[in-house]
Order: sequence, then structure tokens, then C-alpha cells
Amino acid sequence: MESKYNVIDLTVNEERLKNVVKRAKERGIIIPTLAQLKDPSLIPDDIKEKLKDVGLWDLNPLNLFRIGWHNDTKEMGGLYKDVNYLCIPSEISGVKAKIIALCGKWFPTGSHKVGAAFGCLVPRLVTGQFDPTKQKAVWPSTGNYCRGGAYDSALLACDSIAILPEGMSNERFEWLKNVAGDTIATPGSESNVKEIFDKCWELRNSGEDLMIFNQFDEFGNYLWHHEVTGKAIEEILDAEMNENSRFRGYISATGSGGTIAAGDYLKKKYPNLKIAASEALQCPTIFLNGYGEHRIEGIGDKHIPWIHNIKNTDAVTAIDDEATMNWIRMFNEPEGHKVLKANGVSDEIIEQLNLVGISGAANIISAIKFAKYFELTEDDILVTVLTDSIDMYKSRLVELNEERGDFTSCDAYGVMERYFKGINTDYFKELNYRERRTVHNLKYYTWIEQQGKTYDEILEQWYNDDYWANITKQVDRLDELIEEFNERVRQCE
Repeated sequence: MESKYNVIDLTVNEERLKNVVKRAKERGIIIPTLAQLKDPSLIPDDIKEKLKDVGLWDLNPLNLFRIGWHNDTKEMGGLYKDVNYLCIPSEISGVKAKIIALCGKWFPTGSHKVGAAFGCLVPRLVTGQFDPTKQKAVWPSTGNYCRGGAYDSALLACDSIAILPEGMSNERFEWLKNVAGDTIATPGSESNVKEIFDKCWELRNSGEDLMIFNQFDEFGNYLWHHEVTGKAIEEILDAEMNENSRFRGYISATGSGGTIAAGDYLKKKYPNLKIAASEALQCPTIFLNGYGEHRIEGIGDKHIPWIHNIKNTDAVTAIDDEATMNWIRMFNEPEGHKVLKANGVSDEIIEQLNLVGISGAANIISAIKFAKYFELTEDDILVTVLTDSIDMYKSRLVELNEERGDFTSCDAYGVMERYFKGINTDYFKELNYRERRTVHNLKYYTWIEQQGKTYDEILEQWYNDDYWANITKQVDRLDELIEEFNERVRQCE
């Protein structure tokens, strides 16, 4: 049954679009299509030539063409290569299954969240719904997304407001000082998403001319990951699978509900795939309808994102944040490296462990639990995602040393036994139909009661599979609008 909801609005506002085109011309902005972000071979040669003189984090419009998974692992002047990923060896995982993790470090801003921001902004930009010459762009998030949004806004010379909890890492706030127009620190930490939403309502009611790009309910976020992240994982599988291989699971922290959308793409290609959501044990929203504070920065909790297709989620695992904090110590402290090496981890892998941030550690632990729960073998493959790297959390390492003392050899052996070899299947749950429906129903309290969504639409999300299919049907039209926009920019005087 065709859904009546066209969830990404691609209606063109011609008057505003004229202003957007003029601003893009002034700033030298050409916007990549999703097809180009999926396949960099489609990017024009003149763009690639210019990128050779551009740093990965430079505030340069050309870096829009680096909002994908194929970037060279270079800080300056890199072009494109195969998808960036890390294979977690069994000496770390303790399981036979191959665990593959996409690496988010090599995006502009050092996190794939700049892709979610791109996905939310571009539909509004190329239709003229958002006018950067008159409106402020508001980016509510738990950290990396608002950094991506502020980055995109800076490219447009657009005033931006970044909103994130005051308890997030110092690296986020220090970076935003130099990029965002304004930064608002809301009360609490990672779990306090409602406080972010409350601040958005305050801004809406302020009378300022602004537009809020809420990653938790913007289906451009879903679409970007479905198309770009999903395709990147498919490429990895093509390279890694042999005739005996079985792709068994895609594991993603729920966060805004964007990254896990890649699972919807993959399940169409691999129908036997199971999608597992990962969250913090200290705030087990899906696992136990629970609440609380935790330290796995970047994943958000106490609500179910509007754009999370719960009906397609097969399992949930809750990860103790103490495990993640010990993992990042193990991966970045000298004594940790020694113990890892003593357990057979190669120098080559140890040198790459700085690619793992806190949420990345949680995702890998979730994948290990998945492998143990389903008793996977050496023929089985799991895929997960490293949203960012330790670059976003070096201050946390300092804080841990100040709080607990230096990370000693004794500490490292203890962590290896408890938080690596000791991983088991506790707090892992397969979700049946009724359990998934129970989780989906939680959307009501956030999105219907608080955020103005309709009761009819929450039912449509559950009962009409065409609701989700409609999102991905819009990709071709969005790319057409991007190409039309770029042509207008070229012809603009």
C-alpha cells in the first residue's frame, strides 16, 4: 500500500532559491550528488585536481566532495581509495567470526556525522526551503553532528547555532569555538536529549528567523546512511567475502537512528541479515525501556529516534560504559599495547587502534556479543561502524589518568581478562514482533506528545512498509535537484 507520507520535502521555493544560488556562487560551492559520494569515480576531474591542495579539515567547499567513506588516509591533499575499514583480529575479539568496522576518522571534522548533517541540509538548500543569507541554521546534537552542521554552515557563510550537552568532551567545544556562530551547552550529558529538544522549542519561539536541522527526525540523515554507508559496506563485503562466507549481522549504536539505516539497505541485498542496535547499559532505552546517564559519547538515549526503523531491528545489546572506557585506555596507553602484543595482536593492528573512539569500542563489543550469542564461525562476517576516533577523546584519557592513576601493567592485564576475554552474552536480546512493537511505541511519548508529530504517522511507520520505501525512492529526485542547483550556480552572474 502506497504511503501518503513524502517524508523528505522536496518542494521548491523559487524566491528563496535565488538567494541560495547567489550565496553558493559567492562562496564557490558546488554540491556533490549522493551518487558521487557513493562512487567517487563520478566526481569531475577538475574537482579532484583542486582537492590535491586542500586539507581534510579545511573550511573549503571542495571538502563537500569528501563527505564519504573513500577518502585517502591523509590530512592534506588526499583523493580517494577503497572504503576505509579495520578488521578486528580474533586476538582482540576472542571470536572466530570476522568483525569489520568502517572508520569515520577520515571524514572532514573527523567523524562520519558530517554526512548526516549534509543529508539534512542539502534537501532544504537545493529546494530553497532554507535561505543561508537570512536564516540561522540550528544543529541540535550530542556532539559530532552539530560539529558537522557548523562545518557545513561555515562553508555557506551562514550563521549557525550548535547545541550539545555541557558534559561532552572538551575537544568538541574547543573545535566549535572557531567554527560555530554560537554554541549552547544544555544541562546534563550524553543521555540528556530532551533538554536539547527543549532548547530547540525555545529558539523556535524566540522570533528569530532560523531553521532547525534535527538529526533525530530528519529523514535526510536516514537517506544519506542508507545510500552512502550502505553502499560502502556492500563494497567491503564484495572484497572480503568468498564462496563460503555468510554476512550475518550489522551492528550499530542507535544514536540518531541514521547510521543503523544502512542496515535497511543491506537487508535488501542480504535477506538473512540481522540488524542489532547497540546502546549503553547505564541507559538501556531499547533493552529495558530504561534511563540514566552514561559515558558512551555520541549515541544519545532516553528516547527512540523518529527515523529509526524499529520494525527492521532484530536484536539489541546493552554495553557497560566502564568497558568502553577501559577499552580506549587499553588501545592508547603503552602498557595496554604491551599486553595486547603479548596476546598476539600485531604491531600493524596496534598502530591502528587510535581509529577507535568510545562509541566505536561499544560497537565492537556489541559485535563480539552478537558473535558469541549466535555461535558464529570463521565463515561468518559482521560489520559495525567507528563513528570517530580517539582524537575526539584524548581529554578523556587525561581525565581517567587523573582520576585513577597511570594505566599500569597490572591494570592492563586486569582489563584484558575482564573486559576483553570476559565478554559474554549478558544484556543481549533478540527482538520478536511484539517486543519490536513495544519499542516503536516509545516514539509516542517523545514525538507525538512533545514534538508535534501525528498519531496517524506513527501508525503508518509501523504498518505500512511503503513509508520507509518512499524515503529511498526520493534519492534520484534529490540528485536531480542537486544537479539543477549546480547548473544554476554556474550560470549565475
